[in-house]
Amino acid sequence: MEECSTGALVPAVKPEPKLSSVEASADPGSNDMDRPAHEKGLTEVDKDLLCPICMQLVKDAFLTACGHSFCYMCIITHLRNKSDCPCCAQFLSTNQLFPNFLLDKLLKKASARQISKSASPVEHFRQALQQVQTHLQFIKEDIGAVERRRMDLYRARDRYSVKLRMLGGDDSISGARKSWPSSIDNNTSSLSGRAGMSSWNLQSKKLDGWGLQKKDALSASDSQYMTQSGLAVARKKRVHAQFDELQECYLQKRRQWRTNHIPSKNGKKIRMRVIAELRHGDLFHPANIVSSIEFDRDYELFATAGVSRCIKVFDFSSVVNDPADVHCPVVEMPTRSKLSCLSWNKFTKNHIASTDYEGIVTVWDVNTRQSVMEYEEHEKRAWSVDFSCTEPTRLVSGSDDCKVKVWCTRQESSVLDIDMKANICCVKYNPGSSNCIAVGSADHHIHYYDLRNPSQPLHVFTGHKKAVSYVKFLSNYELASASTDSTLRLWNVKENIPVRTFKGHTNEKNFVGLTVNGEYIACGSETNEVFVYHKEISKPVTWHRFGSPDLDDTDDDAGSYFISAVCWKSDSPTMLTANSQGTIKVLVLAA
Repeated sequence: MEECSTGALVPAVKPEPKLSSVEASADPGSNDMDRPAHEKGLTEVDKDLLCPICMQLVKDAFLTACGHSFCYMCIITHLRNKSDCPCCAQFLSTNQLFPNFLLDKLLKKASARQISKSASPVEHFRQALQQVQTHLQFIKEDIGAVERRRMDLYRARDRYSVKLRMLGGDDSISGARKSWPSSIDNNTSSLSGRAGMSSWNLQSKKLDGWGLQKKDALSASDSQYMTQSGLAVARKKRVHAQFDELQECYLQKRRQWRTNHIPSKNGKKIRMRVIAELRHGDLFHPANIVSSIEFDRDYELFATAGVSRCIKVFDFSSVVNDPADVHCPVVEMPTRSKLSCLSWNKFTKNHIASTDYEGIVTVWDVNTRQSVMEYEEHEKRAWSVDFSCTEPTRLVSGSDDCKVKVWCTRQESSVLDIDMKANICCVKYNPGSSNCIAVGSADHHIHYYDLRNPSQPLHVFTGHKKAVSYVKFLSNYELASASTDSTLRLWNVKENIPVRTFKGHTNEKNFVGLTVNGEYIACGSETNEVFVYHKEISKPVTWHRFGSPDLDDTDDDAGSYFISAVCWKSDSPTMLTANSQGTIKVLVLAA
């Protein structure tokens, strides 16, 4: 099953031509047209009205103790790194900054005059918006300062209360301790804006004086508590800052070990263990490739299909529990053409749908071994079919004819067609809705449609570099996709964003299967291995290599096999896997 390379090519978007340096310099007045109105008038304003730091018109002027004026944000940012005046280098702190109301008033009048002369209504609005944003920034800073001070006061209250209790504490001390909360709340509520900074300083001095009077009460244990707490916070910050690097380093080490297991939470090692194995056909026969393997509604039966032109249904419990070397299917249904995909009806247990290389979509009754409906509208090979999880009569299919068709088991023709520009490789219903489907195509994209408005997709997910071979839903809003670019990707269809890319397996030309189960994603590889990923980790957590007891791994033919189909048993660590040799294995994650 090769990549759909015959699909229509996506036309490239021609980039807009860029102006050369000669063309750009030919219109010297173009830059002036883009400059805001208040900047056009800067040349006419006295240079003394410019901020010495940003060299722009002073905004929210503040005066230092040494007599120089700056923008409030400029001087505050400067004092976070240094403690001197940018103009005269004298010592300067935030306590020595005072609002320059007169200069600020003059600057606002000058700026208003310049804007009123030459600015457009848009420029007026832009200027007002900038002022609102500046005020909001000031308010956020004040709120942050108040919150930090409030937490400091609460922590100080707790520490001093402990020391007072240790000293025995008389009635007056107890009364003082009880008055702490109200005092703190009153002082905290008074800290609103820069006008409240003076009361903040006054309260700090009172607290410092009270702390000096009780200096003897601070023992070595208090200092040790503060030191340990600070070290713990610092360690936590370092771990959070370097978490991604630590995870990547860990995963690289695990890959270097090249083992088939990973440590579990209880310290034991987990690996993929084979609990059953069967043959889909004769050994070395070229018509043994299993294209699709699927569990039924109750996970009691599973069906296989491929190039052997036959649907085989097996009893799962018999395969797992019977030690026989050869397992016979309970049902066999021959078909006219090679099969590409199977899908069981989620409501009617005995109904299963198939697609074949001639483009025919067939609904079968497993009990009677006869076809219930046959749809022959596709003009080329049909790659995928899927029954709706919420509407038992609806199913959707995709084909090389670039069309997605929605069918109803009660009608002989399709109820809806979506004509796309590239070959369709896979289709899947959203498990929570019969109106939403995901479509993977040869244009490297995933198209997410609402069937109530099929004229255009709700969203197109881009990121894969080759054809999208499979799409599967982990939940109503999590979508996994596989591509022949050797990657899996996880998407959020609710917020229309990519979540994670998974790498580790090899997939460049064949369709190797994809299956999901809660938090786990599994796929095949062209190295004849099955890989399992956790949705939160971009590297494989475990893998299993197929081996044939009748072939030596060093044989040249052994390297030509690949995994062709995988399927999880829902809410279980058990998984069905099949390869191009016709070998079917039942794997389980076990310690």
